[in-house]
Amino acid sequence: MTINETQDEIIEEFEGLTDWMDRYAYLIELGSSLPPLPEQEKVPANLIEGCQSRVWIAADRGADKTVDFHADSDALIVKGIVSLLLRVLSGHTPDEILGADLYFIDRIGLSEHLSPTRSNGLVAMVKQMRNYATAFKMLDSAS
Repeated sequence: MTINETQDEIIEEFEGLTDWMDRYAYLIELGSSLPPLPEQEKVPANLIEGCQSRVWIAADRGADKTVDFHADSDALIVKGIVSLLLRVLSGHTPDEILGADLYFIDRIGLSEHLSPTRSNGLVAMVKQMRNYATAFKMLDSAS
């Protein structure tokens, strides 16, 4: 599935939830279903700066040169948000990740319904995921 197909699927899921309390509940449900990050990956290098809560994002390469993201947070709503980012960006190439327009964030209303500190955290999470993609792209071009 392409990044845009996944984003469209998420938008469709959220369109069925007209009340923001239902959307928050869904985010919490998504966060609850995200597998925990192993403790050895909860290191300062994976901790996202600028988040109100603690968020860790780690990445590794698939055999097919795609990027696989893993993440965790100590706040369930944030964990739900990061699970959406993982769903959209994991399993794609660095070029696909770097070229992605993450329009689902605005379309589901996340930008307008998050506190300023959570919005800053969301931007920091996306930036870190793109930094991983950039690093893997540079490794590919060096080899």
